Amino acid sequence: MRNAADVLARLDLAPAQSAAPFHLDVGAVTLSVYCPGTLRDALTAYFADALSDTPGDIAVHLLPGQALAAEPDWTAWQREPGKAGRKDAICDLEGARLIRKVRSGVTFLQAPDAAMAFGPLEDNVSTVINFINTQILSACLRDGWQLCHAAAVTRETRTLAIAGLSGGGKSTSILRMMEIPGTRFVSNDRVLIRAGDPPQALGIPKHPRINPGTILGNPRLHGILSPERRAELAALPPAELWALEEKHDLIVPEIYGPGRIRYDAPLSDFWVLNWQHGSDAPTRLTEVSIADRPDLLGAIMKSPGPFYQHRDGPFEPNGNTPDPAGYLAALAGVRVFEVSGRVDFDALADHGRQLFDG
Repeated sequence: MRNAADVLARLDLAPAQSAAPFHLDVGAVTLSVYCPGTLRDALTAYFADALSDTPGDIAVHLLPGQALAAEPDWTAWQREPGKAGRKDAICDLEGARLIRKVRSGVTFLQAPDAAMAFGPLEDNVSTVINFINTQILSACLRDGWQLCHAAAVTRETRTLAIAGLSGGGKSTSILRMMEIPGTRFVSNDRVLIRAGDPPQALGIPKHPRINPGTILGNPRLHGILSPERRAELAALPPAELWALEEKHDLIVPEIYGPGRIRYDAPLSDFWVLNWQHGSDAPTRLTEVSIADRPDLLGAIMKSPGPFYQHRDGPFEPNGNTPDPAGYLAALAGVRVFEVSGRVDFDALADHGRQLFDG
């Protein structure tokens, strides 16, 4: 296989093209998704808040159950520091790239005129959701946005983004901010930012995927787990519960009601979680100059990953790291705070109420 045409010749697009597409509208990005059968029903339910009646500029084709007759020569995608195990593999073609999810076998074709997923899609709906959102991220990155590993909420003219290392409490923190009257969910794990007057933030239609510790710590979320499972988890030592990776989908309108999502918003504040379990120090927020804190900026920056094709043609190189300059420009005019001391979500929520009510 030399190019995208060689891959397409080995796939059957008819099942997807014969199904009525659904359309998504997120900020300035619009998509049309061609997908047959029950997978379409699952995706339209998930993306309900981003559905549009207008055909999109980007076409995504989903081909459940299909596979390439011959496997290409895969190269392992280098993961970010601190991440273990193989997750993605790539095969670069002329002007295109194949990406394989190692564990599930779901495969993608990414090219300027092709965004396609095939394989066991119906058994890996979250992976398909991520692929669709990747098209939004890539379009925004080519338009000058910067990708952050962060969550965000907004109310009126204030938008708070929260970053931190994986497992640092972004999801729990941002959901505590959703308890503040009038706040609206922007994004849970990926936030795009861009310089402006004021600076801008953009989320993607991805509902939070949360661990049991987040659920147990918030009574509003208890219904996501059965009473039996809650009791089992409550019996775990706190450190073991905190480290447990058992993701559950939180569908924002189901938990918080309608009208609680807004994807584009003016960015005013950015908090970076640098607190510690077991610390005796009180939780405190300290305003910082992010240009002088490369450690905190590193927690904010996020690689676009193997799907990203730059505006001038080449794909994101394996092992590449983001350029800090773009982030520093986008964060000009944004108040950045370091959160230090002990992990205390009640104290952080109090700071959030002061921010939005002040």
